[in-house]
Amino acid sequence: MATITKQVLSGAPTGNHGNKLTDTSTSSNTDLGYLIHTAVSGTTNMDEIWLWASNTSASDVKVTVEFGGKDVDDQIVVKVVAESTELVVPGLILNNASVVTAFAGTGNVITIFGYANRLDYS
Repeated sequence: MATITKQVLSGAPTGNHGNKLTDTSTSSNTDLGYLIHTAVSGTTNMDEIWLWASNTSASDVKVTVEFGGKDVDDQIVVKVVAESTELVVPGLILNNASVVTAFAGTGNVITIFGYANRLDYS
């Protein structure tokens, strides 16, 4: 029987505050404003990832989440309406130490909040 444990996003700042996106394009950075989460290692267990993007700007902002890779096929692109918070990753699963990163069309106005449910099948 699987167990489910709520996990803090591994890329979250100390205290699990939101991660403000500073990067405005894809990169190989692992900095606080780009790296969101590294999934569980191996292929047996899974992380079910939930992310919300909060836009503090008076303008709509495009957010790109790179879900497990940097290719176009790995990208989730969402326009986050001005002064709102929107669900951008609705419980999608990932494992094998795959990485979730994100960037925004405008730096320092989008903050990512969320968590991962670790599904342990061992």
